[in-house]
Amino acid sequence: MSTTELPLFPLSAVLLPYGKMPLQIFEQRYLDLVRDCMKNGTDFGVVWIRRGEEVAMKGSRQQLGDLGTLARIVDFDQLPNGLLGVTIEGRERFHLSDTRVASNGLVLGNVVFESMPEQAEFDDAWLSLREILENLKQHPHVRRMGLEIDFDDAWQVGYTLAQLLPLEESLKYSLLNAGDVEELMDQLDLILSDISGEG
Repeated sequence: MSTTELPLFPLSAVLLPYGKMPLQIFEQRYLDLVRDCMKNGTDFGVVWIRRGEEVAMKGSRQQLGDLGTLARIVDFDQLPNGLLGVTIEGRERFHLSDTRVASNGLVLGNVVFESMPEQAEFDDAWLSLREILENLKQHPHVRRMGLEIDFDDAWQVGYTLAQLLPLEESLKYSLLNAGDVEELMDQLDLILSDISGEG
């Protein structure tokens, strides 16, 4: 499989395919990245920081997850604090093999992309998950995100629900690693059962 060099935005949060996430941009290297992506219509990669800080001090190292998500900028605005705010949307997953740091401090990674999953039929066993997402979509904060969800596609329902729920990032990373849609939905069902005390 051929590798591609991709600019990376390491985050303490996990971005899932189909998920949307707001970002506040203040470091020059990421302002440059966002400008280049918007100018050229390109995307960047989001990888989870398993250990370390988003704003890494000189000499400190971040431990990154080896699975990430391609991010597309779908909206931008100047925030009340004067900083640039962008909204990103998750696309394909990718496997990260190694990284290097460019002269401007931007992390570049050699990645191998996976294709976006094909639409997966919805099993009746997952109807409760779809109902939770349908209810969440009516929340004012979620409505402002302008999510477009195919409720007949189990992948979209599972990933979007996982992105919106206030789960620990390690759980979201585990869901990102799901090998098939059954594993994704079953894991999500178990997590929600534990949260509600039904597990």
